[in-house]
Amino acid sequence: MKLIRQDTSFIVTDFKWEKKYAYAKYTRDDDHGPRTYKVDEKKVPSVTTILSATQSEDKKQSLDAWRQRVGYEQAQKITTQAASRGTEMHYVLENYLNGVGYLNLSTDGATARIMAHKIIDNLDPLKLIYGSEVSLAYEDKWAGSTDLIGQFNNKETIIDFKQSNKLKKEEWIEDYFYQIAAYSLAHKKNYGPIEQGLIAMCTKDGKYQQFLMDEKKLLEYESKWFDRVQKYHTMSVNE
Repeated sequence: MKLIRQDTSFIVTDFKWEKKYAYAKYTRDDDHGPRTYKVDEKKVPSVTTILSATQSEDKKQSLDAWRQRVGYEQAQKITTQAASRGTEMHYVLENYLNGVGYLNLSTDGATARIMAHKIIDNLDPLKLIYGSEVSLAYEDKWAGSTDLIGQFNNKETIIDFKQSNKLKKEEWIEDYFYQIAAYSLAHKKNYGPIEQGLIAMCTKDGKYQQFLMDEKKLLEYESKWFDRVQKYHTMSVNE
């Protein structure tokens, strides 16, 4: 992929769109409790809602220990800044890939733009895009939105963009693997095959990381995801 500046905005070239699938669009609701999507008039829990509700005790304790260590007020500030930066980075990437010129000259906008550019610089194998910000649902079990679906290294791929405060170890981002698996299952059920997943991540200081889920890893996490979903819906029935 090539990034080109035109006057006061940027565009991305060296890839093409193919409207291979007629993707549905589901409405997200963040204002009435845990995040849900409206799918065929039903409120369906989001992938992130299920992940949050079924967190392991070890992860909960680790997050609590971090909040205590840095202080709850500072922890909230860090979380809010990261979420804002991630939203802006996603917005930059979405506009670029859709051929919409965009340039946010604020300090936060500049940081997110640099992060987005770093991700684009590492997406050369992405030559074909089927959809951006694609809504996906698996019956009334779960729903969500993935950043990109297309061909990466000539394989049908689910792609998610992530921001981070620091470089990650693979064992720290297992929830991202679950997300990819959930989207993959929904896509396979409703549209077509997925052969791999890609997590394209950039830190706030511009360091890029890429985590590729081959077909074996994808199948492993698809199986484990069903266990998380079963746990979530059992918890919901018992509440």
